[in-house]
Amino acid sequence: MTEDEWLACTDPTPMLESLRGSASDRKFRLIACACCREYPALYSDAPLQEALAAMEQLADGLLDGKTRPRYNTFTHHSLICHLGRSTGLASAFGTVQRLLCEPPGYEVPAHTICNLVRDVVGNPYHPIARGPSWLTSTVVALAEGIYQERAFDQMPILADALQDADCDNTVILNHCRDEKLTHVRGCWALDLVLGKA
Repeated sequence: MTEDEWLACTDPTPMLESLRGSASDRKFRLIACACCREYPALYSDAPLQEALAAMEQLADGLLDGKTRPRYNTFTHHSLICHLGRSTGLASAFGTVQRLLCEPPGYEVPAHTICNLVRDVVGNPYHPIARGPSWLTSTVVALAEGIYQERAFDQMPILADALQDADCDNTVILNHCRDEKLTHVRGCWALDLVLGKA
């Protein structure tokens, strides 16, 4: 896959395949979790939300892989079970395939999944190095709060704080300020600031 194809791709399968061997297990798990968060039934199913939050904790190493969240009788709980059993690329592939094959009205659109993959991974053809001056107490506290609280509406505030810390990288600043983007747990810009891989 070329850079132009990566930036324009509307099929998540080749995108995920191109990350084989380069993206971390954590990134793949969080891609899968982000995709599940787009699943319409999630908003009315509290146990499913709880299970998904547990899978995000598992991705961040905060939950023992043997621990299983509780489920109700929701028919798609197997999707979350799959997330808990699978690792890395298998987790992302399996989740994406399941969500793309749901009945009409329930599936997550392929272009949405591609945008989520780009939010988590960024542009693998032009990785960005974190500037040492960026890590002010304000920047780190903002990034940590956004990550923990899922307060992605505060990303533009993080951009302002980064700019105040002498960050002049337009890619990360524009990413944080773009209101058309959906940011998720594992967003490459947050991970860069927080030193997460």
